[in-house]
Amino acid sequence: MRTSLRLAPALVLVASGLAQAPPSASQPSDPALAALLSEALAVHPDIQKAEAAVRIDQERIPQAGVLPDPSLSLGIQNDGFKRIEVGRMETSFYSVALTQPLPWPGKRGLRKEVAAIAVDVSQAARSRVQMGLEADVRRGYTALLLIRGQKRLLGEQSVFLEQAEKLARTRYEVGQGSQGDLLRAQLERTRLRQATWALDAEERSTLAGLNRLRQHEPADPIPTTAALPELPEPTLLALNEVEAVSPELAGARAGVRQTEKLLDLAKLDRRPDFAVTAGIMPRGSLEPMWQVGVSISLPIYGRQKQQRAVAEHEHHRVGQGAEVESVRTLLRQRTEERNIQIETLRRTRDLYREGLLVQSEASFKATLAQYESGRAPFLGALEALNGWVGDQGAYLQILAQLQAQHIALREAALGTTASITGGSLASASIAAGAAAAPSASKSSAKAPGAPQDSGPAMNKM
Repeated sequence: MRTSLRLAPALVLVASGLAQAPPSASQPSDPALAALLSEALAVHPDIQKAEAAVRIDQERIPQAGVLPDPSLSLGIQNDGFKRIEVGRMETSFYSVALTQPLPWPGKRGLRKEVAAIAVDVSQAARSRVQMGLEADVRRGYTALLLIRGQKRLLGEQSVFLEQAEKLARTRYEVGQGSQGDLLRAQLERTRLRQATWALDAEERSTLAGLNRLRQHEPADPIPTTAALPELPEPTLLALNEVEAVSPELAGARAGVRQTEKLLDLAKLDRRPDFAVTAGIMPRGSLEPMWQVGVSISLPIYGRQKQQRAVAEHEHHRVGQGAEVESVRTLLRQRTEERNIQIETLRRTRDLYREGLLVQSEASFKATLAQYESGRAPFLGALEALNGWVGDQGAYLQILAQLQAQHIALREAALGTTASITGGSLASASIAAGAAAAPSASKSSAKAPGAPQDSGPAMNKM
């Protein structure tokens, strides 16, 4: 009967590892996570697509500042229809003329500025892809640590249940215990196997999601050396810090600047454009002739065309300005929500680490001692174990949700925060303990790499 008490220190040692204080945010990141991020950002097709879009817009800048292509005209003027009179008649000649269009001064510069701002818009879109991919990797890695932490908990629980079944069998065989204790121990071990299989499936799914992000085979292993409590301490961010990194806000502001330049260009379109023509007319044996001319476009349909274009861009500018305010308002809301959640989850985490886990451990050890001395039933010891493991599982869930809020805050995501969840644990009491962890978001969990709602701004770019 001393077996059960000898198992308690081993389980408590695991608990102390889970409940250790998290490292500071200044600590270097986990090498495994750093490798995953580097690999995903280097090879993911969405990154390559976004980079190509930036380069496409960069190639448009010099095109926008170049003069329109000149036109070459070739012709012949001949007196009569019977034969070619070039060289015989003064009014018969060949003609070679070159015409160069010349936009009104300032138009080419504005078009070049519009193209340059388009690069800012595409760079903002690329930043959203990069930040979203990094957040997906961090969420997937955190989920992997959560699941592996849960599997370690079930492994420790399995050790006790195996010994408990042997002890219940021995006591039943000598007439000191009941068959119900033995059956209950066997039932709990069966439930534990079921929960372990579910966690194995969750781990494989999470690995497949992470491997997709780094373009690997779904079943490729990802070794981890860190535990969930060892991840950097989540920090709060001020609104101006989040605004400074928000791709949606940067894109919306670039859209305003671009619309203003388009408005200036539309106003200049009310000015005429020019074209200069120079040509020479060879006349065979006669002295050649030459010509130089200037043509001017006449914007006589300005009321229906150019003025309408100016009004169009005026309305567009108003809409773009409203979009900036819409993004800022939503970003302010999300930042406030996540900071509140981080503060709440921090307090809950500290409560578990300094109070609930300590009390749960003490209750478990006391019940084990009473069971050993025959003053507590087997069911009481089993429930104490399940309650202790359930509290440890809830603690891990809180750590995961704390990281989820921190990841979303750093991502400056306009959508709701995607929660990070692992598998379900074995017994009803464990599940009840896990349910005590506060929900970090009303949104359902998303698989690693799933696209996030980036809000209205980037969708319109």
